[in-house]
Amino acid sequence: MSDRASVAIVGSGWWATANHLPALVKRADIQVAAICDINEAKARQAADYFDVNATYSDLGSMLREVQLDGAVVATNHAAHYDAARQCLEAGLHVFIEKPMTLLAAEARHLLRLAEEQGKQIVMGYNHTYKPCTARARELIQSGELGAIQYLDAQFSRPVSKLLAGIDNVNIGNLHRPGDVYGDPVRSGGGHGQLQLTHMAGMLFYTTETRVRQVQARMAHHGLAVDLVVACTVEFENGALGAVGGTGHVSGGGQSTRLTIFCEKGWLDIDDTAGTLHVEREDGAKEFVDSGSDAGEAEKRYFYGPIHNFADVITGLAENHCSGLVGWRAVELLEAAYRSAARAGGAVTLDELYEDVES
Repeated sequence: MSDRASVAIVGSGWWATANHLPALVKRADIQVAAICDINEAKARQAADYFDVNATYSDLGSMLREVQLDGAVVATNHAAHYDAARQCLEAGLHVFIEKPMTLLAAEARHLLRLAEEQGKQIVMGYNHTYKPCTARARELIQSGELGAIQYLDAQFSRPVSKLLAGIDNVNIGNLHRPGDVYGDPVRSGGGHGQLQLTHMAGMLFYTTETRVRQVQARMAHHGLAVDLVVACTVEFENGALGAVGGTGHVSGGGQSTRLTIFCEKGWLDIDDTAGTLHVEREDGAKEFVDSGSDAGEAEKRYFYGPIHNFADVITGLAENHCSGLVGWRAVELLEAAYRSAARAGGAVTLDELYEDVES
């Protein structure tokens, strides 16, 4: 492989210009060869700002005309599947912002395409990059704490204005999200698709489990999308869990926490504080503090996913958070939205694939 990998950006909105492009253009081993956006003026603005030569408004044309190694898919949620599909069919490694897709069958199809092409899907779940979460994963996967029996997962952030279609972000200095997160068509939902997906990514990255059945209720509180989500989940191994959160946190605070109770101990990830508490059945305890060093935080957290993608396509690292995690998260969320539409009726995993060829 060339020492300088060629990458395209698909979707030049807020997060592409606040996170992906700033990180990639600083790397000597990456060339951002093109930016594609259905809004050509928006793509051109981003290209001028980050000194990228080529812009496209048609993805197919870009894939035919530009020699690429990978693509970053950062469109609105509803467009993730089609954009990622085209990039995989073109033989590229693909980075997909969360949520991977809106439908589980779509996510499964992308994974099958990646396998057929021998390419990687890297997910944009930055909360999996903190040392506290990495250590929790090690403990769960080693079997040291035994089988999971119950978990409690909460992700609550002050994003009610964004979910109302009011742009109030202060990250980045080029493009902003506008009203996209208040639009159920482009975003596929509200707090669940914008924020709770982060917790789903943490959950499945840490546990490598899978849902079996979901019962959920959602409240909109006058919005076009969900503001509050509450799910009761049964997992494949028989474990039970509560997964939920709200997009309205008064005072601007936040609460993001994953607590897992196992046969031989339990652990608590406080993502907001960046800490992990572990207690074993013999009374032994462990504490991990991810620290507040700015350089480490930037490397592992804010820019962690996009740097991992660059490292994957240049052969410097393995995939940290794969499409499998993204698929599992989509299964949970699609089941939750289906259940909420039935006033909390149970939705099984099999139902997500009933109308799709296996």
